Amino acid sequence: MPERTDTPAQPAALRVAAQAKYQVRFDTGRAGLDRVGDVDLLIWVDALALADAGIALDSPAGAVVAANLTNRSAVAAWALDHQVRLGRRMSIAVVSAGAEGTFSAPDLLAAGAVIDALVTLGIDFTSPEAAVTCAAFDNLRKAVGHLFTASVDGQTLIADGERERVVAAALVDSTAEVAILRD
Repeated sequence: MPERTDTPAQPAALRVAAQAKYQVRFDTGRAGLDRVGDVDLLIWVDALALADAGIALDSPAGAVVAANLTNRSAVAAWALDHQVRLGRRMSIAVVSAGAEGTFSAPDLLAAGAVIDALVTLGIDFTSPEAAVTCAAFDNLRKAVGHLFTASVDGQTLIADGERERVVAAALVDSTAEVAILRD
């Protein structure tokens, strides 16, 4: 009989939920932060800055950066540089903020855009969850502006008089700034 390799501290179901065998993982919300667990880099994605980025700092991740659609390529470049500094292949969790218990189309698209930028740089051993999220962005990239303004989150901000905020958030790679929350 083969020896059992899962331990009470980390049963097989938790390792699977963490997508631990993949370099690039994807999950969503606070529960997603808990599922992906300890990674070298957490990329917290909040497309419209609706969530508290501080909750990402509760993660046991080594480094934490904030990303959105506007800085996705800059964040991917920073991640590659960070991997080079570590001198080894690192684990990355891309977690979309989302509002607790709701779906956020802008956050999903922005997370997919970040994963797409990582893949473009060669960081491409992605979990199925990350691959599906990346494909969503890739297939909808020409409609991102419309999807941001038409989404529930976008429409809520527009109703509050913040249309320009939503439109600006949908501009892919419009900034090279990377918000490093923990290095």
